[in-house]
Amino acid sequence: MVREIRIYPDEVLKQRADEVKEFGKEIKELVQDMFETMYEKGGVGLAANQVGVLKRVVVIDLHSGKEKQGKEQMVFINPQIVEERGEVVQEEGCLSLPGLYKKVKRAAFVKVKAQNLEGKEFEVEAEGLLARALQHEIDHLNGILFIDRLSPLQKRLALEKFKKLKRKYERKTASKR
Repeated sequence: MVREIRIYPDEVLKQRADEVKEFGKEIKELVQDMFETMYEKGGVGLAANQVGVLKRVVVIDLHSGKEKQGKEQMVFINPQIVEERGEVVQEEGCLSLPGLYKKVKRAAFVKVKAQNLEGKEFEVEAEGLLARALQHEIDHLNGILFIDRLSPLQKRLALEKFKKLKRKYERKTASKR
C-alpha cells in the first residue's frame, strides 16, 4: 500500500525514531509499504518517519528505473553508522522536500551496522550513492533533514525557495485527486 509522504514542516520529520524491538508481521508490512511508496514517488531511499511511523527502519533501492525496481532492495532496521571517512559534496534532494535540491557535505565512505527483517545483525561498507543514501536516511531517523546540514543562510534561502515549490507541489497533487 502506498502511504502518504510527510512534507516539511511536518513535526514527525523532526522527531527521533524509536528502536525496533519486534521483528514480526507489522515491520514486514511497513517495509513493503515503504518500498511501494518510494517507487511511486521516484525515490531511492525512504525512512519510516517520512511515512509517519517513528520506527528506525530504512529502505533503499538505488535502481529507481521501472525496469529494475525491486532488483536490489535493501532494508536496514536500527541502522547506525559505526565508521566514516573522507568527504564529498554533492547535490541531494528529498521526498519530504519535493523539488528542492542543494549541495550537501557527507562522508565519502561509511560502515553501517543494522538488522535485517528477521532481526539478524549485519554490516555494510558503502561509498558513492549508497553511502550518501544511508547517511541521508539515517539522518531522517534522527530527526535531521538535509537542509539542517546547510549553513544558516543557505538554509534560509532554501526554505524560501521551498515555500514556492511547496505551493506548486500542493496544487499539482490536489489536481490529481
